[in-house]
Amino acid sequence: MSEAKKTTNHQEIQKWAEAHGGKPSIIKGTEDDGSGEGLLRIHFPEKSESNESFEEISWEDFFKEFEHSKLALLHDPNGSFNKLVSRD
Repeated sequence: MSEAKKTTNHQEIQKWAEAHGGKPSIIKGTEDDGSGEGLLRIHFPEKSESNESFEEISWEDFFKEFEHSKLALLHDPNGSFNKLVSRD
């Protein structure tokens, strides 16, 4: 893996994810009382055997929860490694 990069730039995140086959998603069953989407993930259906755990959402909903939770994306610019982390 090359050096991981941390970003909060929506356009950069979406462009990187789509270039690697990633989809904005939540993990099913992690929704709270209705005030949030659930645990966010960028899911790579082509590279995963267990797609039934994920529910695809719109980029708009993804970034709404991304901002609400004050997250950043730690990712490998040249690969599919990624992790949503706190901005702090």
